[in-house]
Amino acid sequence: MTKTRTTTLAAALLAAGTFAGTGGSAQADILFWSTQAKPVEETQAMREEVLSGFDEPVDYQASDGGPWLTRIQAELEAGSGTIGVLGGLHGDFTTLTDNLVDLSDMDLGGVTVNETFQQLGMLGTDEQKYLPWMQASYVMAANKKALEYLPEGADINALTYDELIAWTKTLAEETGGPKFGFPAGPKGLKHRFFQGYLYPSYTNSMVTKFRSPEAEEAWNKFKELWQYTNPASTGFAFMQEQLLTEDVWVAFDHTARLADAFNQRPDDFVAFPAPAGPTGRGFMPVVAGVAIPETAPDMEAAKALATYMLKPETQIATLKATNFFPVVEVDLPDDMPAAVKISGAAIAAMSGAEDANPGLLPMGLGDNDGKFNQVYIDTFERIVLAGQDVRAVLDEQAETLRSIMEESGAPCWAPDEPSEGACPVE
Repeated sequence: MTKTRTTTLAAALLAAGTFAGTGGSAQADILFWSTQAKPVEETQAMREEVLSGFDEPVDYQASDGGPWLTRIQAELEAGSGTIGVLGGLHGDFTTLTDNLVDLSDMDLGGVTVNETFQQLGMLGTDEQKYLPWMQASYVMAANKKALEYLPEGADINALTYDELIAWTKTLAEETGGPKFGFPAGPKGLKHRFFQGYLYPSYTNSMVTKFRSPEAEEAWNKFKELWQYTNPASTGFAFMQEQLLTEDVWVAFDHTARLADAFNQRPDDFVAFPAPAGPTGRGFMPVVAGVAIPETAPDMEAAKALATYMLKPETQIATLKATNFFPVVEVDLPDDMPAAVKISGAAIAAMSGAEDANPGLLPMGLGDNDGKFNQVYIDTFERIVLAGQDVRAVLDEQAETLRSIMEESGAPCWAPDEPSEGACPVE
């Protein structure tokens, strides 16, 4: 079945009211059609704890990405629809750019929105195609005992990779062994570090400059860091466990994989931004946004709801409902879990840094997603664990990466420059 016939069929189903979630209230309520907060408890919390404070009734419906896209495309093809506001990840919106209302002139009531994410929300245009809504990320964590070994003059909230290496070197020398921990085990998220942190920090790229001289410098820098990394890291998955046992004193991981340490011993640990390299402070945010399709039935109501989602009190309620962090300046209340307060401060400092350089989650790869990740895992294992020549490995792995990109046809995403067709590997 062709795409045209598929969307035409979807439009017919839409007209017949057979899409899940339309319900009897969809015509009266503002339909918030989202790929986020899909677990039943999160959907319920969105309805009862987040959206219940809005002036008008909201019908919050969460969907998997495929049906989500099919429905909005059907409404766009039909030229009218019932969806008022769209909620989704950055990648969810990239195929809808031309059909999203410009939100540049929205009055947000003095709320300070993260500038980095606002820029992402323009989707490479000169219009605000979506407003950032919420975020998750990876951060660094440290036992407070490690802080006395920081290099002189170093700011833990603005470290460079050189300072991190100097810090871990001193820790290893002064405490009797390596104290840096890295989730390099089979279930660890090591590939996200290389994709979203190391590469953006040294190459301002994730794909195009994979084999560049700057990438070679990045891998050599990580080899330096590995000298002072707990060798058992090749079996580590969730770094909260090693922080609690004090097998490591400094670590990198996703906020969800550090939470137990922060919650169990909040007075013993700190979280802080990932380090910066020559091309900025690379980090990988999971950014969700709210957008308005051009077919929204009540544009004024849709814009009011989008504005409401960015109010500080709404952002806090969303955090409680979804465990995604705010994208606006907000003071977190004292009754939040320790992990939320500790991680939240680090995420805010990282995403709001002047040198913030986000590397987005890979998108458009389809069935090649796992193969894409494996390129970075294999590169790490060959260069760092097996000690193979950096240049030779990068040249070989670049060919594998190029074939994956060409097979998927995925265009570039940040920090790489937008591309026509498959993202090139130079």
